[in-house]
Amino acid sequence: MKHKGTVALETERLILRKFNAYDAEAVFRNWASDDAVTKFLTWPTHKTVDHSAGYLEFCLNSYNDADSYQWGIVLKETGELFGNISVVKINEDLEAVELGYVIGRKYWGNGYMAEAVKSVIAFLFEEVGVNRIAARHDTNNPNSGRVMQKAGMKYEGTYRQGDRNNQGIVDCAVYSILKREYYNNGNTENT
Repeated sequence: MKHKGTVALETERLILRKFNAYDAEAVFRNWASDDAVTKFLTWPTHKTVDHSAGYLEFCLNSYNDADSYQWGIVLKETGELFGNISVVKINEDLEAVELGYVIGRKYWGNGYMAEAVKSVIAFLFEEVGVNRIAARHDTNNPNSGRVMQKAGMKYEGTYRQGDRNNQGIVDCAVYSILKREYYNNGNTENT
């Protein structure tokens, strides 16, 4: 893999960009403070803007590493930061990564996350040279699985009691897409 770090990406409706220190209020307001949004996540609901600022400090420090991928998701139409998509695990040996993502409740059901995931998948296959991209979700959160399906990922199976999130120990469904599948779906290989 040829790591490039968090590079700005653009879709029809979205800009995926690095976070900055001024994003704490938007992170807190738009998703991190909402118990309904964090219900199936692995990190607790933020209780204060300072908690969100601490998360942003982690992101900003991670940008020094070429293998760090942490995007804030911005709606072009309004300029509002309303979500996050990131590479949460990297396996260099397998040339594989795992994605994690979250958007504010106000933005659910508009196809924004599938659009963001597709953009990140294209970047990781075409620019970084990843071979496998995976994601997982609590089986009680099927909307997250629909995002994965819309982004071209295939269901692999369910790990029974194989994950932990804010609900405790849970079953998790795993999805993935392989480089060859991505290019067989009409994308042009440029490697």
